[in-house]
Amino acid sequence: MASRVPLQLVLNRIKSLRCFGTVTEGIASSTASSRHLIGLEHDYSAHNYHPVPVVFSHGKGSTIWDPEGNKYLDFLAAYSAVNQGHCHPKIMKALIEQAQTLTLSSRAFYNDKFPVFAEYLTKLFGYDMVLPMNTGAEGVETALKLARKWGYEKKRIPKDQAIIVSCCGCFHGRTMGAISMSCDNDATRGFWPLLPGQLKVDFGDEAALKKVFEEKGEHIAGFLFEPIQGEAGVIIPPDGYLKAVRELCSKHNILMIADEIQSGIARSGRMLACDWEGVRPDVVILGKALGGGVIPVSAVLADKDVMLCIQPGEHGSTFRGNPLASAVGIASLQVIQDEKLAERSAEMGEELRQLLTKTQQRFPEIVMEIRGKGLFNAVELTSKSLFPATAYDLCIKLKERGILAKPTHNATIRLTPPLSISLDEIREGAKAFHDVLEHDLPKLVKEKPKPASPKARDTCDRCGRELYG
Repeated sequence: MASRVPLQLVLNRIKSLRCFGTVTEGIASSTASSRHLIGLEHDYSAHNYHPVPVVFSHGKGSTIWDPEGNKYLDFLAAYSAVNQGHCHPKIMKALIEQAQTLTLSSRAFYNDKFPVFAEYLTKLFGYDMVLPMNTGAEGVETALKLARKWGYEKKRIPKDQAIIVSCCGCFHGRTMGAISMSCDNDATRGFWPLLPGQLKVDFGDEAALKKVFEEKGEHIAGFLFEPIQGEAGVIIPPDGYLKAVRELCSKHNILMIADEIQSGIARSGRMLACDWEGVRPDVVILGKALGGGVIPVSAVLADKDVMLCIQPGEHGSTFRGNPLASAVGIASLQVIQDEKLAERSAEMGEELRQLLTKTQQRFPEIVMEIRGKGLFNAVELTSKSLFPATAYDLCIKLKERGILAKPTHNATIRLTPPLSISLDEIREGAKAFHDVLEHDLPKLVKEKPKPASPKARDTCDRCGRELYG
């Protein structure tokens, strides 16, 4: 019974909260309430997430409705999986038409959709070949295997000595391979032993990367990085860093592997975040928005010299390259191109940051930094000014005002709405954030019980550094 107490507090809060969204006639579900559905998930699903207590029942564009018909603006877009907007009609049309024809062949046979998708995707991004997968994490695992295989076959790294370099603060998924590169104690503790063959450098530190390449370059197969770190808090590297990475990887014959799962497909205001510096990685990993928010689709892009290191029987997945995913992938990319969502992301992102900067100027003791590119943005808050409240508490207050966002760490709020969002909706979201700081935060700081002593900052198990506040 004790384990149910936190849930009960959440459910009571949902019942008593005033919702700032509007109830839309005909949208409300008659089958189950938000309270009941949250209770069911708590009872029957693993507790590996800490959601904001709102239930998605219906979505269109940037708008979400819960079972009661309350309306919200989505400022997370499923971590960039819904760049095109919820239930985009062109993507839904492709999904429905293909679902009525053929959904799965497995790669034991050919199908009539994947070859078309493969040609479209590779020509769009300028690579020779694609290896399709389903989820982003699978894409990362694929790139890791591909880099190791290339390292042994082409670079002639001695057997079992291949190294992958990645960055402190990185997030590449929750598989064993991905967490073996992580600085997130929650992701690694209790899952040891981690996979060997991993080295870390600071993100954005050209000198550190140069040093490790000079010392270990003969054994390094690849450098895996996010051009903009998402889970770390939308961390943008210094100007010129991506070009320096390209030069160092070329000099030391190391694969430059860009994880563009979240930063790619127009999120940053370019088709790929690497396009901001005009660099071409050796390997690109795509996911999330590649499936248009309706089905998992991921892909690894590379040229033949790299991709053909993997031969039949060495890697695969039953569902990869399936006709349904291929049809959706084509439609998802066409929407990005036809609606010029990369350009729109750049324009709307600039407007959002300008509005948020005005709020920062109004509350300089609370808002430490506004950062982002395109509609890939974060607000970093001052922990001392928030205490005992957290960024999660502010997201709850944003939810009450009809805006859905999610924190990353205790003092950072990520703001990544669908790229189709309107200017009026951008303004509505920015105003809600201002109002939360002006009206809600003072009450939170005053009324929220303070712990007996502030929680000590954790340190990373692998590098010993203080982790994000």
